[in-house]
Amino acid sequence: GIAGDMLLAALVDAGADVDYLRRQLASLPGLQQVELRFSETTRHCFRALRLDVHHPPEHAHRHLSDIESMLVASGLTAREQELARRIFRRLGAAEAKVHGTTLEAVHFHEVGAIDSIVDIVGIAIAINQLQIRRMIASPTPTGSGTIEIAHGQVSVPAPATAELLRGIPLRSTAIAAELTTPTGAAVLATLVDGFGPLPDMQITRIGYGAGHKEFREQANVLRVLLGTSLADEHDEVVLLETNVDNSTGEQLGFALEQLWKLHPLDVFTTPISMKKNRPGQMISVLCQADQRTAIEDVLFHHTGSLGIRRTQLTRRKLRRESLRVDTPLGGAHAKVAWLPVTSAAAGGEVRSGEAAAYRIAPEYEDCRRLADSSGQALDAVYRVVQAAAEAELQQRYADQAGGSPSSAGAAPAAHDHSHDHSHDHSHDHSHDHSHDRHQHHH
Repeated sequence: GIAGDMLLAALVDAGADVDYLRRQLASLPGLQQVELRFSETTRHCFRALRLDVHHPPEHAHRHLSDIESMLVASGLTAREQELARRIFRRLGAAEAKVHGTTLEAVHFHEVGAIDSIVDIVGIAIAINQLQIRRMIASPTPTGSGTIEIAHGQVSVPAPATAELLRGIPLRSTAIAAELTTPTGAAVLATLVDGFGPLPDMQITRIGYGAGHKEFREQANVLRVLLGTSLADEHDEVVLLETNVDNSTGEQLGFALEQLWKLHPLDVFTTPISMKKNRPGQMISVLCQADQRTAIEDVLFHHTGSLGIRRTQLTRRKLRRESLRVDTPLGGAHAKVAWLPVTSAAAGGEVRSGEAAAYRIAPEYEDCRRLADSSGQALDAVYRVVQAAAEAELQQRYADQAGGSPSSAGAAPAAHDHSHDHSHDHSHDHSHDHSHDRHQHHH
C-alpha cells in the first residue's frame, strides 16, 4: 500500500537530501518547531526507513485556503509549491464530494494536521529535489476492515480514499488494516502517470519506507525504485510561435517569466525584422501537447499577440540521467547524457543501445548555492561537482563489470567535460526543465 510518511521515508532512503527537506519545510509558517526523525527499522526482517514527525500539540482544522497561504508564504520553489498544491486540491475535491460541500468550504481534519501537511509538502520537496519527471505505480491494495476517523467508524477504504482511487487499479488483500491512506491515494491520483508492472528502466537507487504497524501477513514496507527510462527516446512536442513588435523590454521579460511558470520544455526569443522595417521579437515555446492551451493563454494575455502558430514536432533525445553526488562543499546534481556510438565497422550507422561517450553538466542552481555557501568561485565549484560525478560514474561501471569498466554494457570510452547546458534543452533554472525521464515505481 501507500501512505504519506512511508513514501516520504522511501524517497529519503532513495537519496533525497534530508537537510534540504528540513530547511524547506521550516520555511512554512507554523512548521518551524516541527522535527523530522528518520530511523532505520525492520519489517519481517527487511530493512526500511521510518519517519516520525514531532510537533507541539495543536487543534486547528484548516481550510484549503489556509494551507495554500502557508505554501505562498514559504520558501518553496515554484515546482514544489505546484506539486503540493495539486495534491491538496485533489484531496479537497474528494473531501468536498463525500461531504456534499464545496472545495473552498471543506475542512481538512486528519489531512489538515501538521504531520499530514509535512508528509504532502515533504513528498513534493523530495520529488523536486530528486528531479523525478515520470512516476509509475503498481496496483495498490486498500486493505479491509474498519477504521476510526474524525467522522466516526468507516469501512476501508475510507470515503475520501475511495473517491480518490476512482479509475486507479486496485489489488485485493485480506489484511485487516488501512493500507492506502487518503494522502497516499491523493499522490497516486495526482502525480502518477501510469499503473502496471515495472517499465523499461535502468535502476539507479532503491528506497524503502516503513509503515508504523507490523502485519503478520507481510512486510509493511513501500519500495521506491529510481532510475532512467530505457524506452525509445523519441516523443512528440508542440512548437508555439508568435511575432511581437509592440511590447517594451519590461513587458517582454515579464511575459517570459509567466511562460516559465508553466514549466514548458523551452522558451526562447529571436530578433526579427517585421513589416515597415520595425524591429521585433519572435517568441518560441516548446511544450508538451497538454500544455498548449495554457501557454497560448499566457502569450495572448501578456504579449499583445493576435495569433499563434502551432507546429507538431518529433524529437530524438539522448539517454540521460540526473546524478546526485556528494562533494566536500555539499551535495549537488549533475546531468549525464550518453552519446550514441557510430561505428565504421557498422558502415557508419548508429548502433542502438551502445554509448561510447558521456557528457557531464553540473546543475547551475546547485553550483550557485555551493558557491554562495563556500565562498568559492562558480567555476571552481563546477569542477568539483564534475569530478565527483565522473568518479561516481566510473565506480558504477567498475561495480557493474566486476572491476572492468570496459565490459560494462554502457561503459564510456570517452567523456566530455564541458558544462555548457546544451539546449533541447537542459535548463538549470530553479524551475529545472531537464528532460531526464526519471521514474519511481512502488
